[in-house]
Amino acid sequence: MPTQEQVIEALRGVEDPELGMDIVELGLFYEAEVDEANVKVIYSLTSMGCPAGPLIQQRIVEAVKAVDGVADVETDLTWDPPWSPEKMSDDAKFILGFGY
Repeated sequence: MPTQEQVIEALRGVEDPELGMDIVELGLFYEAEVDEANVKVIYSLTSMGCPAGPLIQQRIVEAVKAVDGVADVETDLTWDPPWSPEKMSDDAKFILGFGY
């Protein structure tokens, strides 16, 4: 059975192509619900009109399906709470020049 930590680690390989950083560091990943071999990833985007949205969703599914023991992946794009730069890791804020 996959663990939440394995799922999160896999998601570190999913980059927002516009920002060149992974969705975990950017604070776009909200939660992973693991139910035996099924995983639901709750995530957001930087904006509703994000042109990379479909690509990010596809890469989330691919990355999580590659985790040993995962049979099915569901994604849930949410706007609640809305993403903001405050959700980024300190490293991401530094690299992208937010708050420094």
